[in-house]
Amino acid sequence: MPFLRSSSGKETTEASTTVTFSSKHLDLEVQQRFLNLEQGAKIQAEYVWVGGNHELRCKTKTIDQEIGSPADLPVWNFDGSSTDQAPGSDSEVLLVPQAIFRDPFRAGTGGASKNIIVLCDCYKPDPNAPKGVGEPIPSNTRVGCDAIMKKVGAHEPWFGIEQEYTLFEPDGVTPYGWPRGGTPSRPQGPYYCSIGTENAYGRPVVEAHYKACLYAGIEISGINGEVMPGQWEYQVGPCTGIDSGDQLIISRYLLIRVCEQFGVQCSFDPKPIPGDWNGAGCHTNFSTEKMRQAGGYAAIEQAIRRLGAKHQEHIAAYGEGNERRLTGAHETASIDTFSYGVANRGCSVRIPRATEAEGMGYLEDRRPSSNCDPYVVTSMIFQTTTDPEGVEADITASSVAVVA
Repeated sequence: MPFLRSSSGKETTEASTTVTFSSKHLDLEVQQRFLNLEQGAKIQAEYVWVGGNHELRCKTKTIDQEIGSPADLPVWNFDGSSTDQAPGSDSEVLLVPQAIFRDPFRAGTGGASKNIIVLCDCYKPDPNAPKGVGEPIPSNTRVGCDAIMKKVGAHEPWFGIEQEYTLFEPDGVTPYGWPRGGTPSRPQGPYYCSIGTENAYGRPVVEAHYKACLYAGIEISGINGEVMPGQWEYQVGPCTGIDSGDQLIISRYLLIRVCEQFGVQCSFDPKPIPGDWNGAGCHTNFSTEKMRQAGGYAAIEQAIRRLGAKHQEHIAAYGEGNERRLTGAHETASIDTFSYGVANRGCSVRIPRATEAEGMGYLEDRRPSSNCDPYVVTSMIFQTTTDPEGVEADITASSVAVVA
């Protein structure tokens, strides 16, 4: 009698007799036999986009020839009513290719495959428009970010994003390596940048993701274990302009796919475990050409004052649930205040010690949450800090100003 998967994760027969099975993953070695098969001149193109609830979606298209640029790829479509991006009565949404990466999951023998991952953004159909592509749909934040980056691109914005995340057991409740229904026997302290089975939970996932990013062409600059056990961080950048958001989105896609193969879950929740445990952020390092030149320190402080003047506006766009993380504890500033300081991880914005010493460099906005939209965050930081008419908050380093 066939089995049906229930929402609880148990399997039931058609006669509704409940049968419980232990968790078992499909054999990836068997899959690999087929992944190594020749595929001739055909190319598999995995189209990836951001869904209506900030989740990532994907579907695969067979391409008949090698691709040189996103413009060589066809516009595709999907059912937007199934992703909360269109009504059922007019559900077609178009996928427009914007960036290409190598596909580490279909790399073939020796990594020689031409298969690709295609980052797309989403548009309404318009038969009277070029290629039938109409206006961007409301959830398409990439298009606005791209416009801002191009408008003031002469400033040459560089971004380096520190993506924190937490690994969970398949139940989605227990952080990976934690006892079920309990907490580790030791508090925070020994887990940050740690080694050892008793400290570093889930390193195989982290290493696999690192290599997947390198193969794909992501500018991943490093990894480290974080303060809470089961929590990790990787860094993407420096990247210029829109490329920063594109690369972070695909790096998240790769991470979720790697976790899928290991049978664990990945959470970008900014405070996955309440209590005396660190949250997860997406610290965003930023500079313009002027900041990176001799004497750029004055431009850095001016940019920070402009960020301070729009603190609440930025907070509102820096990710859902951030109020649970930005409490003033666990290496955060309070969500209600804006502050900055040199080498101070308890401030809203940190100036690295080397930047102060050299009189030029970059700033680190520590407010964005781990689940933030990188297109929104990078474009807001860039626009706010480079606005020639931008208002500046009346604050100095290490001070804290209460924002109404």
